[in-house]
Amino acid sequence: MKLLITICARGGSKGIPGKNIKHVNGIPLIGYSIRTAMKFAAELNADIALSTDDPEIKAVAESFDLKTEYLRPPGLATDTAGKIDVLRDLLHYEENRHGFQYDYVLDLDVTSPLRTIEDLETAFQLLHADPAALNLFSVSKAGRNPYFNMVEQQSSGYFGLVKKLQDGFSTRQSAPAVYDMNASFYFYTKEFFSSGCRSAITERSLVYVMPHTCFDLDEPLDFEMLDYLVRENKLNFEI
Repeated sequence: MKLLITICARGGSKGIPGKNIKHVNGIPLIGYSIRTAMKFAAELNADIALSTDDPEIKAVAESFDLKTEYLRPPGLATDTAGKIDVLRDLLHYEENRHGFQYDYVLDLDVTSPLRTIEDLETAFQLLHADPAALNLFSVSKAGRNPYFNMVEQQSSGYFGLVKKLQDGFSTRQSAPAVYDMNASFYFYTKEFFSSGCRSAITERSLVYVMPHTCFDLDEPLDFEMLDYLVRENKLNFEI
């Protein structure tokens, strides 16, 4: 079984300039994903590949001993480029370079680093145990439920629940369970890429529910929160 671990970090972020190498508790953000990738790769004899278009990101990755000759093509380094296309191009490059095909790809998102080796081990076992599944992605329990307390505008102009079931629910706890995609990690099978999937959400996707805090870093405040949690040892797990 051959596993490729991918770390994708585009330069030129508009929301938070340089976010992929912005320091959190004195460490560039990408460093957390590289360290996790190396620990997991050591367990499974996996390879690690970096996709970036930015020389500064590449240099920071090299300082964590992740080196590459691959440079993301300009067409895949835009705001509109899809992540699956980015992964497919990197996978094609690495398979040509090594001369064999990978059975699985694990993508670690740089901006959602709150994951553990135990998370990855358990999630990989779930996917490996289901030969019909195409992929698996990490999720967290949702704070809001579209069956109970999320609304959208209806064709009438008035607002109602996003999702409705005929019987209705009296409490959020009795509504069907829903989850937030936290973007931390994604496992893909070889079939996922060969079947031409365009989205991580397929008709044969599995999820791994994070048993701890996990969130994506989108806003400056998110970085401040993560920096505080790590610096003050407020997390009950190691990243």
